[in-house]
Amino acid sequence: MRGVVLGGTASGVGKTVATLATIRALDDAGYAVQPAKAGPDFIDPSHHEAVAGTPSRTLDAWMQGEAGLRRNYHRGEGDLCVVEGVMGLYDGDGSSTAMVADLLDLPVVLVVDASAGMESVAATALGFREYAAHAGRDIQVAGVIAQRAHGGRHERGIREALPEGIAYLGRIPPNSELEIPDRHLGLHMGEESPLPGEALDAAADHLDGEALADLAREPPRPSERESRPPTEKRVAVADDAPFAFRYPATLERLRERAEVVTFAPTRGDALPDCDAVYLPGGYPELHAPALADSDALDDLAERAADGLPVLGECGGLMALSETLTTADGDTHEMAGVLPADVRMHDRYQALDHVELRARGDTLTAREGGTLRGHEFHYSSAEVADDARFAFEVVRGDGIADGMDGLTEHRTLGTYAHVHPESGAFDAFLEAI
Repeated sequence: MRGVVLGGTASGVGKTVATLATIRALDDAGYAVQPAKAGPDFIDPSHHEAVAGTPSRTLDAWMQGEAGLRRNYHRGEGDLCVVEGVMGLYDGDGSSTAMVADLLDLPVVLVVDASAGMESVAATALGFREYAAHAGRDIQVAGVIAQRAHGGRHERGIREALPEGIAYLGRIPPNSELEIPDRHLGLHMGEESPLPGEALDAAADHLDGEALADLAREPPRPSERESRPPTEKRVAVADDAPFAFRYPATLERLRERAEVVTFAPTRGDALPDCDAVYLPGGYPELHAPALADSDALDDLAERAADGLPVLGECGGLMALSETLTTADGDTHEMAGVLPADVRMHDRYQALDHVELRARGDTLTAREGGTLRGHEFHYSSAEVADDARFAFEVVRGDGIADGMDGLTEHRTLGTYAHVHPESGAFDAFLEAI
């Protein structure tokens, strides 16, 4: 599967819309497209899936390492992979877009805001190409997509100004319908606010799908991860709006080694018969009343007290807490498994790649072992004086006082989202 990376000049330049239009243009040209996202985001991939019809792969060097990054790329399916970058092309010390492109040996198409420039678009692209050597990144800025560009003289000026070796691949016309609404944690999810099909088709008409395909290359293949035997265990995974933040690779890994059964606490599902429970992250604060009324959460509290292994990530941590107070000041009872009261804020409380070191054996790591992941949340947790933590934070913020992994019974709640390449979910299955 050949691929190409769409990198931006900065955050907010319109990478997601350009990526969706590129997916549509390549589909119109007859290619089966595998979308992917550089960085640990959950929201942009939901938009990718809504357009491509297939789950988007997560590609993050910090969380997966070089071999894991390549493994996740090659587990995708299709003729071409379109990788949406994170922030600006060179931004981020943990896993920048340039780092991902370098490790995968994929060409970069630069998304540039052309709303107020022509020759300056070419100068920007040239500068981004030449900066690669200064940054120590072996990447090729091979083309440009002009975001918010008009046709006619505007388009010709951009095309004619581009230096040799940087292809003009088309433009995204200004269109208010090509704006995805914002909220905390970023954009609305793809199923909530999909872009109008006609507007996306119109944008795709101005992109050269065949030229994009001609640029694409196939990354080197890594050695496969050592296989591990099935566990014959049954894992229940929450699967509704409050718990929508999970990587496709996580479910793949769980299903390789266990039976996975999903349930939707806010839609009246009972907690399934199971040997362990995984509560992914998401938006529990937007569904707090429904969670408070959920029989599944009541059952989960009883089973957790009896020793059922439960892993909650971010939103899962919030649902396992005593209470959740929204930004409007409304307080709702949660499962009450973990000794914490969670409160939402108007500004994010943490945003970074993280590294955690296990203080002892726990559900996702052995004593002294480290896990790499990321955290991004608008909530904070006030924990009880006698709260116990499984991890010390090597990098990041954690829950409180440089600690993460709030623990009670055999329940573990953490603000860190981790990828299966970290080994966390293998450890989880083996700890059941």
